[in-house]
Amino acid sequence: FFSENAEFAQAITDLGVAFIGPPAAAIVEMGDKVSSRLAAMRAGVACVPGTTEFIQSADEVVEFGTKNGWPVAIKAAFGGGGRGMKVVRSADEVADAIESSKREAKAYFGRDEIYMERYLTWPRHIEIQVIGDKHGNMVWVSDRDCSAQRRHQKLIEESPAPAFSDELRNAMGEAACKVAAAVGYYNAGTVEFIYQDGEFFFLEMNTRLQVEHPVTEMVTSIDLVAEQIRVASGEKLSI
Repeated sequence: FFSENAEFAQAITDLGVAFIGPPAAAIVEMGDKVSSRLAAMRAGVACVPGTTEFIQSADEVVEFGTKNGWPVAIKAAFGGGGRGMKVVRSADEVADAIESSKREAKAYFGRDEIYMERYLTWPRHIEIQVIGDKHGNMVWVSDRDCSAQRRHQKLIEESPAPAFSDELRNAMGEAACKVAAAVGYYNAGTVEFIYQDGEFFFLEMNTRLQVEHPVTEMVTSIDLVAEQIRVASGEKLSI
């Protein structure tokens, strides 16, 4: 439960205990979906068209939808897993969606800040497993296609992602490393992208070893937990 809690990570680090995970500052920056978008932009990685400020009024959403096209996704800035996410397909739905999104975000994540981005209607959802050490080495370790979802909850992880060219896979992997490096990341993490019509966009980063990691371990024969312990001990990656 504390795996993605920056306060916990910082507290034990201050006590001189090695946290087997990323630096607390990276957890904070990537835990906020708006600041994580800014980090990706800083790294030169394309994001889904959207805002980098919290929504203050329904008019902002209507203006964005009119300019960029509908549907628009209203999302919890400090959430994930589809919780607090509302898809609005017209201006008439905006006010109710904002109220519902804020209420759900507050209930699940303790904070009700929300932001918006263009909702891609039929994308593929691709995760890139990354791991870095404290010596500046950052690698990506295969990918996972988790497009099979129900209510934005992943059902199936497939690795490597099917029907992807090596060129596209490498480009996405390199982008994942750039995003992680932009926040001074080390240890294991997952950078998520959505892909549609030949383009991929940064979605978010999970600053932990996700439950899906055995899929990657089985495909690559790399023990990611062992690498995490190696990194936390101050050693270089073995890969």
